[in-house]
Amino acid sequence: MSTPAPQLNISELSTEEYHKYSDATMDSLLDSLEQLVDDLGNPAYEVEYHSGVLTLILGDNGTYVINKQPPNKQIWLSSPFSGPKRYDYSPATDSWIYSRDGSALGELLNGELSQALGKEVALDMEHVSEKVEE
Repeated sequence: MSTPAPQLNISELSTEEYHKYSDATMDSLLDSLEQLVDDLGNPAYEVEYHSGVLTLILGDNGTYVINKQPPNKQIWLSSPFSGPKRYDYSPATDSWIYSRDGSALGELLNGELSQALGKEVALDMEHVSEKVEE
């Protein structure tokens, strides 16, 4: 039996808050993924970040695209394994949550990347508000 997804009231997130949290998340994710790719040392792996779109190229394992969606106050993910998902910021969990199943963006990325790369991946995607630069 699964736990119901937390109820999110996205309209309470101001545009300014959305940009603070999403920018902090994207910056942290970029740093973590660049370090991961450097540690792996595979020339087929690459991380790119342009105009709010983060692309993680993993050679034969496919390509992830993660981007901000300001009109919806969301972060969108396109995964080569699980397909497209839209994440909303949840103040209750201080993380980005997929409303259909209640899973966090970090959980999905850590699980899929660990499986695809054959090694434990632990991206720091929790405590978004602590990463915000004032």
